[in-house]
Amino acid sequence: MGIESTREESTTMAKKPSVLITGASSGIGATYADRFARRGHDLVLVARDGARMEAMAADLRRETGVAIDVLPADLTNPAELAVVEARLRNDDGIGILVNNAGASLGGRFVDQSTEDVAQLAALNITAVLRLASAVAPRLAKSGEGAIINIGSVVGLAPEFGLSVYGATKAFVLFLSQGLSLELGPKGVYVQAVLPSATRTEIWERSGADVNALSAVMEVGELVDAALVGFDRREPVTVPPLPDAAHWDAYQAARQAMLPGFAQAHAAERYRAGV
Repeated sequence: MGIESTREESTTMAKKPSVLITGASSGIGATYADRFARRGHDLVLVARDGARMEAMAADLRRETGVAIDVLPADLTNPAELAVVEARLRNDDGIGILVNNAGASLGGRFVDQSTEDVAQLAALNITAVLRLASAVAPRLAKSGEGAIINIGSVVGLAPEFGLSVYGATKAFVLFLSQGLSLELGPKGVYVQAVLPSATRTEIWERSGADVNALSAVMEVGELVDAALVGFDRREPVTVPPLPDAAHWDAYQAARQAMLPGFAQAHAAERYRAGV
């Protein structure tokens, strides 16, 4: 009896954390689900298309043996978002959040309706923020866990012309970096993943033709690269960037400005008469 009890305790201690993935019905989210399932993690899948997730979950249960819950939700709907938040707050088994759900908009800012840009911000910013806020206190208290936020290289490049989408992804990067500084010392790993153009359904949904682009990464390659960064505990992972020194230089240039921000007077170049 004592031996069996010890075995049960050992199994419980060795159990991997469950992973809650948003936007899990297709593309990057579905691929994360596949990869984490094959690593032996139980899953909670969140997206609007419940039937599609159920079919995917059935295949993954059969192939990997992990437990998978399907939680249909529209994250732009406050009531449905609140259900996912509650699951993150109350389910101690969930140790990893993949904040992947997102969308884009076609056209230029002046042609996009106010309602559409607000809806985009609700999904790409508000949902990401609220879900991270729901899970972070519990992870910090336990001293372990991870939050993966899917951003985009567009958040670094206003030159690409996707003003609203890029702004939402700039928010995701800043939030991730801030949380990494705050939560890292508490044992919680926060990763921002910045894909470039990736072959997912986001293009069709925004009215764009992905095949018209010159360089498109396959989604499996993107997620596999992101997971290399995850295993290395990188705070920011940019799968398409060939030279890591470019990111290091960008960070160094940004950090070099920090002392200059704390000044009691305007810089000399802004003073009258100079």
